[in-house]
Amino acid sequence: MTNQQSTFDEHDTDSLIYRNQMLTQEIRRRVDLLAAINTVAATVSQSLDLESTLQTALDAVLGVIKVDAAGISLIDESAGELVLRAQRGWKYDFVTNPMRIPLGQGFSGMAINNDEVVVTGDLSDDPRLYVREFAEERIQAMVLAPMHARGRVVGVLSVMSYMPYRFTDEEITVLRAVADQVGVALDNARLYEDTKEQTSRLRAVLHSSGDGIIATDNRGNINLINSTAETLLGMSASKLLGLSLRDAPFHPRLREGMQRALGNETGANTTFEVTLDDGRFVSVIVSPVYAHLSLEIDQEEAEGWVIVVRDVTHLREAELTRFNFIHAAAHDLKNPLGVTLGALTMLEGEVEEGPELQRELVDIAIQGVDRMQDLIDNLLSLERIESGIGVQLKPLDVRELIERGATDITPPMKQHGQTLLLDVPPTLPPVSGDMHWLYRALMNLLSNANKYTQEGGEITIRAYVQEDQLVLEVQDNGPGIPAEAQPRLFERFYRVPNTEETVKGTGLGLAIVKSVAEQHGGRVFIQSQVGQGSIFGMVLPLA
Repeated sequence: MTNQQSTFDEHDTDSLIYRNQMLTQEIRRRVDLLAAINTVAATVSQSLDLESTLQTALDAVLGVIKVDAAGISLIDESAGELVLRAQRGWKYDFVTNPMRIPLGQGFSGMAINNDEVVVTGDLSDDPRLYVREFAEERIQAMVLAPMHARGRVVGVLSVMSYMPYRFTDEEITVLRAVADQVGVALDNARLYEDTKEQTSRLRAVLHSSGDGIIATDNRGNINLINSTAETLLGMSASKLLGLSLRDAPFHPRLREGMQRALGNETGANTTFEVTLDDGRFVSVIVSPVYAHLSLEIDQEEAEGWVIVVRDVTHLREAELTRFNFIHAAAHDLKNPLGVTLGALTMLEGEVEEGPELQRELVDIAIQGVDRMQDLIDNLLSLERIESGIGVQLKPLDVRELIERGATDITPPMKQHGQTLLLDVPPTLPPVSGDMHWLYRALMNLLSNANKYTQEGGEITIRAYVQEDQLVLEVQDNGPGIPAEAQPRLFERFYRVPNTEETVKGTGLGLAIVKSVAEQHGGRVFIQSQVGQGSIFGMVLPLA
């Protein structure tokens, strides 16, 4: 080996050793950076209390970056300001009466608007300083790093030195990463506090509600019951929480109704009433809870159910009192009306051969008494159905209902030369209903169509199943109903303007239809255009 070759090998070895040393130092530096970032992340994630997290974050930051002071400011979106929430190592207190900077102003505005770290020197006479009182701190160097959470800037982390200081690239890199770790931790803490506050408000609302409220999970296990429900049911929450509705020691009819409601796959609310053993009436509404607000809830499984239980005993007693009063008043009215009608009928015979004017006056009087009797009968019917008195639900043959209605409406239709059409499938599933009341409602719809359909017109009875419900329609080709009048058609005594003189009636027929449908857990609807006829219908749940 020559001397020249030996010198070359020694130089090459020294160069390799130097490069290895530099590489080792770089690796150690990066490990230290990662360790510092991880230390902050681990420290600030230990608590979900916002104030505690703020203070812990400042301690962690000052432990990693060896400067004099640090501060954390959070964005108040409602006020459009950046608010100083925590400080450490400052000469003056800017937190008790928080320092507020409008978004976009000062150095913090630069950091937020540009979404980048801002490095400054001596701030004493810097015109870009928004809060002039801050100049009294005599800051000689500062770094402001935007904090991020959920893809947006949530605040600014700042570190400061009271002596001239040049922040290294490594310190700025660490501060940028640490700022995001602190931002996420603070955002989580703020979300937790918001959730805790909302939960507290919800709990206060639930326990101050006059209605009993029970909530279950998606398996029907009770996970919430308010104090009103405890009182109403005579059971403590401690005995009910965790139990399934199937096993809860409720009144049998109450438990069966709740179980039936949980099996309702339509996604609709279920309402029912139960008479307890002590004679109290309770109304129950069972509503499914969904994770997402969607129109296609039938394709989504319920996350749970909310059950509202209301003591309606006083309402039922008031309804019974009202019904008894109206029934007594109607009885007192019908007796003299009967006497009057009898006298008018006798008088009609006496004036049969008399002057035409006398006959017309007697006819008008008889028609007036008849209308008064119809009004009283309809009022009594409306009171009975609205109070639920005498309503007995059982599986009902819909075709039998329609055939009875078609048979009884045929004679008055023939008097007007009208044609009745049936659009009904050969078989229909039964509904849970009261034949007497559903027949009354159907006849009211048919009579209404008969009155408003012109001579020689057509009336159609249509029935079909849609989304586990029966739709029963009566269609006519009458004059149609203006759109502005349609929302009031099912109100008591409402008559469409300009029809009072041409078509006689009490204004209660459609109100009775609405009450009958609602007593059966259904609803009414109308489709009409002026000049194109109308469709009145009921939607009823299947048995």
